[in-house]
Amino acid sequence: MAFAQLGLNPFVVKAVAAGGYSQPTAVQAQAIPATLEGTDLLVSSQTGSGKTAAFMLPCLHRLAEPSQRSGRGPRVLVLVPTRELAQQVTRAAENYGKFLKRLRCISVVGGAPFFVQARLLAQPVDIVVATPGRLIDHLQRGRLDFSRLETLILDEADRMLDMGFIDDIEAIVARMPKERQTLLFSATLEGVVGRLAGRVTKDACRIEIETAPELKAKIEQRLHFADDFSHKSRLLDHLLRDAGISQAVVFTSTKKSADDLAVQLRGEGFAAEALHGDMSQRDRNRTLQGLRQGRTRVLVATDVAARGLDVPGISHVINFDLPRQAEDYVHRIGRTGRAGREGIAISLAAHFEKRQIRDIERYTAQSIRVGVIPGLEPKARPAHKAGVHGKPGFGHARTAGYGEKSGGFRAGKRPAGGGRRG
Repeated sequence: MAFAQLGLNPFVVKAVAAGGYSQPTAVQAQAIPATLEGTDLLVSSQTGSGKTAAFMLPCLHRLAEPSQRSGRGPRVLVLVPTRELAQQVTRAAENYGKFLKRLRCISVVGGAPFFVQARLLAQPVDIVVATPGRLIDHLQRGRLDFSRLETLILDEADRMLDMGFIDDIEAIVARMPKERQTLLFSATLEGVVGRLAGRVTKDACRIEIETAPELKAKIEQRLHFADDFSHKSRLLDHLLRDAGISQAVVFTSTKKSADDLAVQLRGEGFAAEALHGDMSQRDRNRTLQGLRQGRTRVLVATDVAARGLDVPGISHVINFDLPRQAEDYVHRIGRTGRAGREGIAISLAAHFEKRQIRDIERYTAQSIRVGVIPGLEPKARPAHKAGVHGKPGFGHARTAGYGEKSGGFRAGKRPAGGGRRG
């Protein structure tokens, strides 16, 4: 099936073709016709499935026709968890809508000048892409009018709830017209996400897309065990000196660790920058621009970069600190292997973190190959036990130098997991 067969406006189809796309993905083939019919949707799909186009293309189709309601406020509101994802969705809306006349799309996120956003919101606007916290600020000051709103999209709803945005989301929804279409996209539709969906949607159609095995196969996964922080740092230095790395994202568990590790890597001669939630929007934009232009070879980031960061040149993802949740692991490694390319994901772990590794293997239904670098072998080796699908797993070896209760390294060692999170 081609995009032209989905019933989309010819100018939208033209923009999609100009972007090099001819065939819709599975989520697009199901969600676009359902959205055009006007039904509410609950969509479960993983990163890389094409969900942004799945909700944006039918919205742009509607925006090709004038609104039947008076006012200046947005006809489409997209709520997202992070500034980076907001920028990605805004760019997608502008690209897919570039042949439509007088389309106005703005991003409303924290870290950007508030009064500049207020001035933009005072003018007629078609699409607003926003993080919940900043949008609430504008709502409370009467800067936003929902009288024209036709469609609400909750993108990565599970992530927004993980970040504590539930009250903000419900306060925003309470100010919207009851006659609207609501589209909720999430990696999972169970638990708290399902309860939220029940409150904000009506007679919603449910679409669940399994991650295609061929997408998983494009990312080679490896694991190296480290005895202590010094050993982990030496492993990272060795890995980053591989000439096969074009660009890498190194994930840490805290903001302080990201800053400290970026400084350390720059001191070792790497073109490295940090990215985390405490940075101003200007600094984040400058860092991402440097990454996209190739000036930055190593981005040291917290999970703020695990979703919404789409830079084709990223060949490697390195988990300097393991993620707290197995689902976050999938989003992290999804930063490589983009746009049909192959990628490599390498995790550095302490021996006592075997349970986290098992959780990741169960969640992905894949075993992670353990590697050893000559000259950098760990002193203690994990005992191998049966893992997923009967493949080797991990035993109970512990290594001096780590403190399990503290979640990092013992006194005298620099903590890999201490400091501010996010």
